[in-house]
Amino acid sequence: MKYLLWLSTLLLFAACHKAPETVIQPWLPYDESAMIGANADHESERMRFKLIQSRVRDRNDLWQQVGDQIKEFSEQDYEALKSMILEQDIPTIQGHIETGRLTYELLTQWYLYRIVKFENDSAKTLNCIISINPNAVEEAKRLDQEKPELYHPIYGMPVLLKDNVNAEGMATTAGAHILLDNTPDDAFITARIREKGGIILGKTSLSEWANFMCLGCPNGWSAVGGQTLNPYGRGVHDTGGSSSGSGAAMAANYAAAAVGSETSGSILSPSSGNSLVGLKPTIGLLSRGGVVPISSTLDTPGPMTKSVLDNAILLDAMTGQDEEDPATAAAPTDADYLFDPNQATLEGLRFGALKRFLEDSVYRLTVGRLEKLGATVVQCEGDAVQLEGFGDLLRADMRLDLAAYFERYTSENISAKTVNDVLAFNQVDSASSMPYGQGRIAGVLDVDLTAEELVELRRVLQDTARYYFDRYMDTLDLDGILAINNYGAGYAAAAKYPCLTVPMGYEEGGRPMGITFIAKPFEEDKLLKWGYAFELATAIRKMPVGYDE
Repeated sequence: MKYLLWLSTLLLFAACHKAPETVIQPWLPYDESAMIGANADHESERMRFKLIQSRVRDRNDLWQQVGDQIKEFSEQDYEALKSMILEQDIPTIQGHIETGRLTYELLTQWYLYRIVKFENDSAKTLNCIISINPNAVEEAKRLDQEKPELYHPIYGMPVLLKDNVNAEGMATTAGAHILLDNTPDDAFITARIREKGGIILGKTSLSEWANFMCLGCPNGWSAVGGQTLNPYGRGVHDTGGSSSGSGAAMAANYAAAAVGSETSGSILSPSSGNSLVGLKPTIGLLSRGGVVPISSTLDTPGPMTKSVLDNAILLDAMTGQDEEDPATAAAPTDADYLFDPNQATLEGLRFGALKRFLEDSVYRLTVGRLEKLGATVVQCEGDAVQLEGFGDLLRADMRLDLAAYFERYTSENISAKTVNDVLAFNQVDSASSMPYGQGRIAGVLDVDLTAEELVELRRVLQDTARYYFDRYMDTLDLDGILAINNYGAGYAAAAKYPCLTVPMGYEEGGRPMGITFIAKPFEEDKLLKWGYAFELATAIRKMPVGYDE
């Protein structure tokens, strides 16, 4: 019966496809001076743009990767399928496929068509997609034919990767001109997604080198991707960084799920800023193998999604111990993040709320909601604890870790071996490669710690950061700490504590905000249940205006 339903769906759409082929109109660079001028006096200096469009990549190269995949998919098809896909979570989409109303092939084509629909329009483009998997639809067709009786929920779901995560068949650039032609093998987490049947739909833009390129420059800028924009206010609201493209793409419903990465706030910031669920896992839960690094001490990939259930599904799909990333040896091997929603509750839990955050009206309202849902919220002073040497740790790590990535993970055609090579390359065409300079990455050369000094700095920072949380969590018997957006992300990073941000409201003017739950290492299962219970009870998230069609 399921086969007959699936076949009838294909026959229905085959009839529709007798219409003329869908042809993608060529992308023509547009006059961006109006937006740049409008932002010249933006209240945030980081929102004062110098460029919007990339000068090192032609967007028509992107459309070449898409064209043949959607040539038989029409606007009529897009509208017919929209109610089953737009803003729907993964379990709901899988349900439509189980009934035969939808196929993985059509799902993949729908997302590709939507990307073109908005990203080929200069008035709506978010500059959030860097590349597309040219084989995505063929992979989806195969998954339709080979679907097993038992499968992981990520099976057949189109997933976007931040473009510092290696994926075979696509370049991995980290937004940097020097890596424009870097075509490596899959990262460990990419391979895990594929093993479970997930489709890598493409790559998202990011703040160049994961926000380790320039000083004071806009979040979301990279030489390859251009300036990523926030769909809740293009040029008005910050995208957050560095996983800005994953944030904007998910907010605009360009895929079923997306992968970001964080060193200190780079998942939490764009997730909260785009009204998404974002998880920064415990360091070592997910492999960093094949991910362009800043810091092997603090880096981690993580899921960015529209719902907590989707977040749990993508997290579960990526886990696994990687021989090439020793940090994963500490990860639990028996954890199951695909929890029973009926087990998710806030009843009886104790959370700490920092007093300074309570000055924010949206946060206060959220604390009240948590209390009505059965949680106890205890006020904490939250006085500052200095993380001295945090920047030195990042610079010292990047000096070593980027060289290790070049040596182990880049394709053979990439000649870069050190940070010095990157700096020299950018100087050749500075207007295109570094309109905001390269002050941050150049600072990597200013720190040269011995191995012993680096080990000691890591220990001191972790001890200090854990004290920042544990003085409340232990003495007040708290299950977790409540923060806003990416506030306190540096402490959570240094402590190696996981964080989950969930939409909690919108500021005046429409800027999204997230409530961020912080727990102790490898308590992601708890975070996800807390987040689900809050999400279910509040249903805060709403689509950005103009991207809800």
